[in-house]
Amino acid sequence: MSPMRAVTLPSYGDASVLTLADVPDPEPGPGEVLVDVAATAVNRADLLQRQGFYNPPPGASPYPGLECSGRIAALGEGVTGWGVGDEVCALLAGGGYAERVAVPAGQLLPVPAGVSLVEAAALPEVACTVWSNVFELAALQADEVLLVHGGTSGIGTLAIQLAVARGARVLCTVGSAEKAARAQELGAERAVRYRDEDFVEVVKELGGADVVLDNMGAAYLARNVQVLRTGGRLVVIGLQGGTKGELDLGALLAKRASVTATSLRARPAEQKAAIVAAVRENVWPLVEAGQVRPVVDRVLPLEQVADAHRLLEASTHVGKVVLTLGSAKPPAG
Repeated sequence: MSPMRAVTLPSYGDASVLTLADVPDPEPGPGEVLVDVAATAVNRADLLQRQGFYNPPPGASPYPGLECSGRIAALGEGVTGWGVGDEVCALLAGGGYAERVAVPAGQLLPVPAGVSLVEAAALPEVACTVWSNVFELAALQADEVLLVHGGTSGIGTLAIQLAVARGARVLCTVGSAEKAARAQELGAERAVRYRDEDFVEVVKELGGADVVLDNMGAAYLARNVQVLRTGGRLVVIGLQGGTKGELDLGALLAKRASVTATSLRARPAEQKAAIVAAVRENVWPLVEAGQVRPVVDRVLPLEQVADAHRLLEASTHVGKVVLTLGSAKPPAG
């Protein structure tokens, strides 16, 4: 196999361990396609993998990167509905930080009309995460209230837009007045500045939340339950605030509420394919209509991957940080 460039992890640690190296070129297996990667996006899971806390599932690429955009270079046995040269974006179990990646065909999406190839790299992971958790699992309905923590994160910016587009009200937490303004521009009714406001007080004053999308885990567990309305649903998708917390079952019973924790990366391929198909059916039309857009904070070349990781760790960004490869051009403006 001819070599390609990929970001490797010779050891675990800070961003300086990320090493661009020549590695074997992947080949598509049955039911897979080979994608020439134009761009990939940085997710907090990549930071955890770099630190040694989030290994890829068995059989996945060892390189970081949970999404990408690019062009199909080759089709594996049995793949139909796609052709060499098609512009696509994809949900990955790993391998996005590389010039080429083999992807199960069920995890491919066409690049939405009106979205650049580079911008499209910012969509698959957040779209699949938000759709599967907020709309499939928590079943957010029009006129209900969604509280999303980290409103200006990649997931937060997509969740706000998608919930508003589907008729829900959205509240969120953010770290600064500037981020509050950005969240409200995206459609949030109220952005709570968690450093100097108590989100429990604010959300309860506004009537509570039907669905809470939480990236903090233990640190917010009890407080999230406090803001739930009767029949409320708390979905935990991140553990930035720790893994173990105390849960008041009495409060849950009184509210007939539920708490669920989920992850996406290690799900079986058929589950991922079902989520991707639902995103294509339900989210892509809103993207193409301009009601939901990828929010990209900045675009950097793959060679600056360590800088991209440091940006995420500083939490000063709004939306996604995208890495480009080869001849990919950043979006205009």
